[in-house]
Amino acid sequence: MNNSLIPIIYQDDDVIVAVKPNGLLSVPGRAPENKDCLISRIQQTRPEALIVHRLDCETSGLVVLACNKESHRELSRQFHDRETRKRYVAVVDGVLSEDEGEINLPLIADWPNRPRQMVDFERGKPSQTHYKVLSRSADTTRVELTPITGRSHQLRVHMLSLGHAILGDKLYGADHIIAKSPRMLLHALELGFKHPTTEEFRVYQYPAEF
Repeated sequence: MNNSLIPIIYQDDDVIVAVKPNGLLSVPGRAPENKDCLISRIQQTRPEALIVHRLDCETSGLVVLACNKESHRELSRQFHDRETRKRYVAVVDGVLSEDEGEINLPLIADWPNRPRQMVDFERGKPSQTHYKVLSRSADTTRVELTPITGRSHQLRVHMLSLGHAILGDKLYGADHIIAKSPRMLLHALELGFKHPTTEEFRVYQYPAEF
Protein backbone atom coordinates (compact mmCIF):
# COMPACT_ATOMS: atom_id res chain seq x y z
CA MET A 1 0.00 0.00 0.00
CA ASN A 2 1.20 3.49 -0.82
CA ASN A 3 -0.42 6.47 0.82
CA SER A 4 1.13 8.74 -1.81
CA LEU A 5 -1.51 7.39 -4.21
CA ILE A 6 -4.18 9.20 -2.18
CA PRO A 7 -4.24 12.96 -2.86
CA ILE A 8 -4.75 14.94 0.34
CA ILE A 9 -6.11 18.38 -0.46
CA TYR A 10 -6.55 19.57 3.13
CA GLN A 11 -5.70 18.33 6.63
CA ASP A 12 -5.44 19.65 10.17
CA ASP A 13 -5.90 18.26 13.70
CA ASP A 14 -9.62 17.67 13.14
CA VAL A 15 -10.26 16.72 9.51
CA ILE A 16 -8.66 15.26 6.40
CA VAL A 17 -10.08 15.90 2.94
CA ALA A 18 -8.83 13.22 0.55
CA VAL A 19 -9.55 12.07 -2.99
CA LYS A 20 -10.53 8.41 -3.29
CA PRO A 21 -9.43 6.83 -6.56
CA ASN A 22 -11.77 4.74 -8.68
CA GLY A 23 -11.57 1.03 -7.84
CA LEU A 24 -10.58 1.46 -4.18
CA LEU A 25 -12.91 0.53 -1.32
CA SER A 26 -13.66 3.19 1.29
CA VAL A 27 -13.43 0.67 4.14
CA PRO A 28 -12.06 -2.89 4.22
CA GLY A 29 -14.19 -5.76 2.98
CA ARG A 30 -14.50 -9.17 4.63
CA ALA A 31 -12.33 -11.05 2.15
CA PRO A 32 -8.52 -10.88 2.60
CA GLU A 33 -8.09 -9.43 -0.89
CA ASN A 34 -10.35 -6.52 0.09
CA LYS A 35 -8.29 -5.24 3.01
CA ASP A 36 -6.67 -2.48 0.95
CA CYS A 37 -8.91 0.59 1.17
CA LEU A 38 -8.97 4.35 1.59
CA ILE A 39 -9.03 4.38 5.39
CA SER A 40 -6.19 1.85 5.75
CA ARG A 41 -3.99 3.88 3.40
CA ILE A 42 -4.74 7.15 5.19
CA GLN A 43 -4.04 5.53 8.57
CA GLN A 44 -0.48 4.72 7.51
CA THR A 45 0.41 8.34 8.20
CA ARG A 46 -2.65 9.45 10.22
CA PRO A 47 -3.50 6.43 12.40
CA GLU A 48 -6.14 8.42 14.25
CA ALA A 49 -8.24 8.93 11.09
CA LEU A 50 -11.88 7.80 11.22
CA ILE A 51 -14.25 7.22 8.31
CA VAL A 52 -17.30 9.52 8.25
CA HIS A 53 -19.00 8.63 4.96
CA ARG A 54 -18.29 6.37 2.00
CA LEU A 55 -18.13 6.38 -1.77
CA ASP A 56 -18.84 3.26 -3.80
CA CYS A 57 -15.70 1.37 -4.78
CA GLU A 58 -16.07 2.36 -8.44
CA THR A 59 -16.78 6.04 -7.66
CA SER A 60 -13.87 8.46 -7.37
CA GLY A 61 -13.76 11.78 -5.59
CA LEU A 62 -13.79 13.78 -2.39
CA VAL A 63 -14.11 12.24 1.06
CA VAL A 64 -13.78 13.88 4.48
CA LEU A 65 -12.33 11.91 7.39
CA ALA A 66 -12.35 12.85 11.08
CA CYS A 67 -9.23 12.88 13.26
CA ASN A 68 -10.87 12.57 16.66
CA LYS A 69 -14.14 11.39 18.19
CA GLU A 70 -15.56 14.88 18.62
CA SER A 71 -14.99 15.75 14.96
CA HIS A 72 -16.37 12.37 13.90
CA ARG A 73 -19.54 12.95 15.91
CA GLU A 74 -20.11 16.44 14.47
CA LEU A 75 -19.35 15.53 10.85
CA SER A 76 -21.56 12.44 11.09
CA ARG A 77 -24.37 14.63 12.40
CA GLN A 78 -24.00 17.02 9.46
CA PHE A 79 -24.28 14.17 6.97
CA HIS A 80 -27.26 12.72 8.82
CA ASP A 81 -29.02 16.10 8.97
CA ARG A 82 -28.21 16.86 5.30
CA GLU A 83 -26.19 19.95 6.15
CA THR A 84 -23.31 19.03 3.84
CA ARG A 85 -22.98 20.02 0.20
CA LYS A 86 -22.29 17.26 -2.33
CA ARG A 87 -21.98 17.56 -6.08
CA TYR A 88 -21.03 14.85 -8.57
CA VAL A 89 -20.26 14.67 -12.27
CA ALA A 90 -21.15 11.66 -14.43
CA VAL A 91 -21.30 10.62 -18.08
CA VAL A 92 -24.44 8.67 -18.91
CA ASP A 93 -25.64 6.68 -21.87
CA GLY A 94 -27.94 8.40 -24.32
CA VAL A 95 -29.00 12.02 -24.68
CA LEU A 96 -31.11 13.59 -21.93
CA SER A 97 -33.90 15.68 -23.40
CA GLU A 98 -34.35 18.01 -20.42
CA ASP A 99 -31.60 20.45 -19.42
CA GLU A 100 -32.27 19.81 -15.74
CA GLY A 101 -34.70 18.07 -13.49
CA GLU A 102 -35.40 16.29 -10.24
CA ILE A 103 -35.76 12.57 -9.61
CA ASN A 104 -37.96 11.48 -6.70
CA LEU A 105 -37.98 7.70 -6.58
CA PRO A 106 -37.95 5.70 -3.30
CA LEU A 107 -35.16 3.15 -2.98
CA ILE A 108 -34.75 -0.12 -1.09
CA ALA A 109 -32.19 -2.93 -1.06
CA ASP A 110 -32.85 -5.61 -3.67
CA TRP A 111 -32.21 -8.35 -1.09
CA PRO A 112 -31.96 -11.37 -3.43
CA ASN A 113 -29.48 -9.41 -5.55
CA ARG A 114 -27.42 -7.54 -2.94
CA PRO A 115 -25.73 -5.11 -3.09
CA ARG A 116 -28.11 -3.88 -5.78
CA GLN A 117 -30.76 -1.34 -4.86
CA MET A 118 -34.11 -0.85 -6.58
CA VAL A 119 -37.07 1.50 -6.82
CA ASP A 120 -39.95 0.42 -4.56
CA PHE A 121 -42.92 2.77 -4.14
CA GLU A 122 -44.39 0.80 -1.23
CA ARG A 123 -41.36 0.05 0.96
CA GLY A 124 -38.58 2.28 -0.38
CA LYS A 125 -37.06 5.22 1.49
CA PRO A 126 -37.63 8.68 -0.01
CA SER A 127 -34.74 9.50 -2.37
CA GLN A 128 -34.17 12.73 -4.27
CA THR A 129 -31.59 13.75 -6.88
CA HIS A 130 -31.25 16.94 -8.89
CA TYR A 131 -29.57 16.71 -12.29
CA LYS A 132 -28.27 19.34 -14.70
CA VAL A 133 -26.92 18.71 -18.19
CA LEU A 134 -23.38 20.02 -18.71
CA SER A 135 -22.90 18.86 -22.31
CA ARG A 136 -24.26 16.43 -24.87
CA SER A 137 -22.60 14.30 -27.55
CA ALA A 138 -24.18 12.09 -30.20
CA ASP A 139 -24.91 9.27 -27.77
CA THR A 140 -23.87 10.36 -24.24
CA THR A 141 -24.62 13.18 -21.79
CA ARG A 142 -22.35 14.74 -19.20
CA VAL A 143 -24.39 15.65 -16.12
CA GLU A 144 -23.97 17.33 -12.77
CA LEU A 145 -25.73 15.37 -10.02
CA THR A 146 -26.72 16.76 -6.63
CA PRO A 147 -28.07 14.16 -4.19
CA ILE A 148 -30.54 15.68 -1.74
CA THR A 149 -30.76 12.40 0.16
CA GLY A 150 -27.86 9.96 0.54
CA ARG A 151 -29.17 6.48 -0.20
CA SER A 152 -26.87 3.66 -1.24
CA HIS A 153 -26.30 3.66 -5.03
CA GLN A 154 -28.82 6.51 -5.30
CA LEU A 155 -27.25 8.31 -8.27
CA ARG A 156 -26.67 5.09 -10.17
CA VAL A 157 -30.22 3.80 -9.75
CA HIS A 158 -31.85 7.18 -10.35
CA MET A 159 -30.04 7.72 -13.64
CA LEU A 160 -30.80 4.13 -14.66
CA SER A 161 -34.47 4.77 -13.90
CA LEU A 162 -34.44 7.62 -16.42
CA GLY A 163 -33.08 5.22 -19.03
CA HIS A 164 -29.60 6.76 -18.88
CA ALA A 165 -27.25 4.42 -17.01
CA ILE A 166 -23.83 5.72 -15.97
CA LEU A 167 -21.16 4.53 -18.41
CA GLY A 168 -18.97 1.70 -17.09
CA ASP A 169 -21.40 0.73 -14.30
CA LYS A 170 -20.77 -3.00 -14.00
CA LEU A 171 -23.51 -3.52 -11.42
CA TYR A 172 -26.44 -1.82 -13.14
CA GLY A 173 -25.34 -1.35 -16.73
CA ALA A 174 -26.12 -3.61 -19.67
CA ASP A 175 -23.20 -5.03 -21.66
CA HIS A 176 -23.04 -2.06 -24.04
CA ILE A 177 -22.95 0.35 -21.05
CA ILE A 178 -20.04 -1.54 -19.48
CA ALA A 179 -18.20 -1.71 -22.81
CA LYS A 180 -18.27 2.07 -23.26
CA SER A 181 -15.83 2.78 -20.41
CA PRO A 182 -13.15 0.83 -18.50
CA ARG A 183 -14.33 2.53 -15.27
CA MET A 184 -17.60 3.89 -13.98
CA LEU A 185 -17.81 7.54 -14.96
CA LEU A 186 -19.02 8.95 -11.64
CA HIS A 187 -16.94 11.36 -9.56
CA ALA A 188 -17.58 13.30 -6.33
CA LEU A 189 -16.60 16.72 -7.61
CA GLU A 190 -17.46 18.96 -4.67
CA LEU A 191 -17.83 18.52 -0.92
CA GLY A 192 -18.81 21.20 1.58
CA PHE A 193 -19.18 20.97 5.35
CA LYS A 194 -18.88 23.06 8.50
CA HIS A 195 -15.50 22.62 10.13
CA PRO A 196 -16.17 20.88 13.47
CA THR A 197 -13.92 23.26 15.44
CA THR A 198 -13.91 26.61 13.65
CA GLU A 199 -17.54 26.20 12.48
CA GLU A 200 -16.55 27.79 9.16
CA PHE A 201 -18.39 26.30 6.19
CA ARG A 202 -15.76 25.15 3.71
CA VAL A 203 -16.20 23.86 0.17
CA TYR A 204 -13.60 21.69 -1.57
CA GLN A 205 -13.44 20.73 -5.23
CA TYR A 206 -11.41 18.22 -7.21
CA PRO A 207 -11.92 17.73 -10.97
CA ALA A 208 -12.79 14.42 -12.56
CA GLU A 209 -10.20 12.58 -14.63
CA PHE A 210 -12.78 11.89 -17.35
